Amino acid sequence: MDALRTDNLTKTFNGVKAVDQFTLSVSSGGIFGLVGPDGAGKTTVMRLLAAVMEPTSGEAWVLGHHSVHEAERIKERIGYMSQRFGLYEDLTVIENIEFYGDIYGVPVRQRRKTVPELLSFSGLEAFQKRIAGNLSGGMKQKLGLACALVHRPELLLLDEPTNGVDPVSRRDFWRILYRLPSEGVSIVISTAYLDEAERCGNIGLMHRGRLLATGTPTDVKRLMKETILEVRANVPRRAAAVLRNEMGTEAVSLFGDKVHVATGMPEKHTETVAEILRKEGIEVGDIRPVEPALEDVFVSVLAKDRENGIHG
Repeated sequence: MDALRTDNLTKTFNGVKAVDQFTLSVSSGGIFGLVGPDGAGKTTVMRLLAAVMEPTSGEAWVLGHHSVHEAERIKERIGYMSQRFGLYEDLTVIENIEFYGDIYGVPVRQRRKTVPELLSFSGLEAFQKRIAGNLSGGMKQKLGLACALVHRPELLLLDEPTNGVDPVSRRDFWRILYRLPSEGVSIVISTAYLDEAERCGNIGLMHRGRLLATGTPTDVKRLMKETILEVRANVPRRAAAVLRNEMGTEAVSLFGDKVHVATGMPEKHTETVAEILRKEGIEVGDIRPVEPALEDVFVSVLAKDRENGIHG
């Protein structure tokens, strides 16, 4: 059975489509990543799937239940962690988990087994008496996850759970997530971090309320027909600015200390790129074709979207 399915799901706010004819199917038992920049509509999709908001049009089914007609059944069977998850900062770690156990009506006998498991699972055993407001950002996210899992949901909806969290805490959070599918929990996670998308079994690229592409990260990378030239230069930021001016903003991206240039003519443009930069007095090192990163694919897909005139 699919963990969720949507059919032309649409949500409009004051005439603006936050979600636009969103059609998606996610199988049970894995981690699906909904990937896109801020303002793409990811949070609205997650709220629609969590049955805390009704669509303007279209339909969604979560764990076989209709998101409008069977909203309460969905809420009983999912865990939903919003961007501003409702931790009570004046309560301790253990009090927060127990409070969510009360909200979900988890029997005391079940909690005696579940709560110690969650504390161990999330690495919060040593902090269970600490006031939640005194936790670090990463630990608060782990506590939010523990609270969302207290009633043993079948599907976990996580809306940008690592946004603003330090890299070490992000890595720890993902270590926890990886263990959940083997325990029967399906996960849908939204993120603006393309490196996190690489960690998911399947992903969907989202922009301006629309789903642009779906598949495994490898499948999505195959959507890119251009070759990526990786350019090493002594001043990469300036090199990227110069190349954008000469070759167009859609073709050039800055990747740390390297520049990526998307081209359908790699041999010709290897020489062109070197010539453009040297004319500007920029020292050029290696220029070589590399496998596209998801960010390259995303930029390419957005460019094609604009070329098709879908968004004006």
